Amino acid sequence: MSPTSRLLSWTLVWLLLAAVAVAVPSLIQPWWWLGLGALVVVLADAVLARVRRPIEVLRRLPGRFALGERGEVRLVLRNDSGQPARVEMFDGIPQGAEAPALPWSGVVPPNREIRVFHPVTLSTRGEAVFGPVQIRRISPLGLWARKTPHLSAETVKVYPNYEPVVRFALLAMQHRESPMGIVRRPHPGSSRDFHQLRDYRDGDPLAQIDWKASSRRQLLISRDYQEQRNQSVVFLLDTGRRMRALDGGLPQFDHILNAVLLVSHLALRQGDQVAVKSFGGSDRWLPPVKGSHAMPVLLNHLYDYQTTAAPSDFSGAVEQLMVRQRRRSLVILLTNLRGEDGKELVPALQVLKSCHLVLLASMRERTVEDAIARPVTTFSSGLTFLAADRYVQERREVLATLGALGVLTMDSTAQGFAVALANRYFDIKAAGRI
Repeated sequence: MSPTSRLLSWTLVWLLLAAVAVAVPSLIQPWWWLGLGALVVVLADAVLARVRRPIEVLRRLPGRFALGERGEVRLVLRNDSGQPARVEMFDGIPQGAEAPALPWSGVVPPNREIRVFHPVTLSTRGEAVFGPVQIRRISPLGLWARKTPHLSAETVKVYPNYEPVVRFALLAMQHRESPMGIVRRPHPGSSRDFHQLRDYRDGDPLAQIDWKASSRRQLLISRDYQEQRNQSVVFLLDTGRRMRALDGGLPQFDHILNAVLLVSHLALRQGDQVAVKSFGGSDRWLPPVKGSHAMPVLLNHLYDYQTTAAPSDFSGAVEQLMVRQRRRSLVILLTNLRGEDGKELVPALQVLKSCHLVLLASMRERTVEDAIARPVTTFSSGLTFLAADRYVQERREVLATLGALGVLTMDSTAQGFAVALANRYFDIKAAGRI
């Protein structure tokens, strides 16, 4: 137990009275009796604080947290004693988390329970540990505070921010994908499989009319097509040190994970398979999954991916993927391209292109673009401009070289990366490239 500010105030008053008693000797004896009486009260209050029944605590954590999104934690405080309990409570939130409602203080009525709801925002993916709940209970006279831990540590999973996936799903239910910027461009042709025959509708192209069926029924009949299904999309994720750069408050790798979740959601809705392979200090592999159950599988596989301090070995990643994925697929390599990558990356993607359709999706830094757009006013800012411009030119040269070799490329900032990748996937599907 620890003394409260009230007990410290009583002690200060008693000491001030001691100075008065020294000046007036006749007050020494009453001062001693006053101190003795106060001591009895203080000790009695301490005993009452210890013998009271402790507060019971129950904590309910959300089933999952999303990175950077608030999750509501529920606490139940129960007081089984016959006296109200004044408490101060602090939940054992993980390091780096934000909980603006903590610490909480209030009164728990006798033989009652209260519920406390407080939002928590977690800033790191993976597994987060909530420690014991700390309760600081004030004694009946408010002279002592007894601190006790409650509950044991609990581990929760922090997933990537899949809010864009949920938002797109809601929009798709209303056939409103375009407000997000995702546009499905119709390209009839080899990318569509025959589905069924149906009655002609106004606006159907003449090439879609089945003239033999129409002549038999004496009625215009159109062919109905659907997108090709059961194709494979493989995400090749760079987890090396280059992906640790912060962009908009989050590492670039987290922006890439958000894009992977969105495009995976789209691909699974199209009936395609999705696989994931990591490289750059990690070697994790999720074999192709398909169907409505696959999104939880992807989330549980991706939520604890972490970047490493290792370099990005493109050649090794391509070699391992060629062994694991033999079926022709759309392989999307997600990285932050550097100018010096050309010597290793170009030959590696040429080998990968011999068996798969390859899309290099590179995320460029917003800070580099800001450095180029900033006016040059000093010698130092001039050097910064030249370095940033040279950096961008080297990236463009590598992308141009890959494009000339038949490798698809995409270069976007973190803010528009997910939508740009989704549009690129739809374009590839519509063109029948896979």
